[in-house]
Amino acid sequence: MKRRTLLSAGLGAFCIAIPSIIAFILGMEESKSEENKSIKKLNLTQAQWKKKLTPAQYHILREEGTEKPFSSALNNEKRKGIYICAGCDLPLFKSEMKYYSGTGWPSFYDTITQAVETKADFKLLIPRTEYHCARCGGHQGHVFNDGPKPTGKRYCNNGLALKFIPKT
Repeated sequence: MKRRTLLSAGLGAFCIAIPSIIAFILGMEESKSEENKSIKKLNLTQAQWKKKLTPAQYHILREEGTEKPFSSALNNEKRKGIYICAGCDLPLFKSEMKYYSGTGWPSFYDTITQAVETKADFKLLIPRTEYHCARCGGHQGHVFNDGPKPTGKRYCNNGLALKFIPKT
């Protein structure tokens, strides 16, 4: 019995470590870095988030959900302005960073410095890089390496996770 318990614990620890090992091998970086310390974190309770957000926003920002493609009005937004986190109003993207990717979600080739943090995501078994608002931790979307120059990145964002503030 003790050997079985020991083997089970060892296998469990190995399974927990697999995503980090795969992310390291594939070069997926996590950016929970020292440079984000200048942004004051916003920590609300689950009840406070539910009061602040719509049910759909809550699902995306707090439960890492995804909206249906082509459902966001922000996908076709072309005005000059800034895109902020729908959870805490932190500026995440400038309109100059937005481009049409054809994927059905608002897409950007870069973020405002220190605005997002990333982590490895294995929910679909295929490793992806997920990104969150650096202030409130709200799930925004995933970043891929198939975007345009100058970065080659595609920050594929849920429209409900953003608010657009037009330039006046």
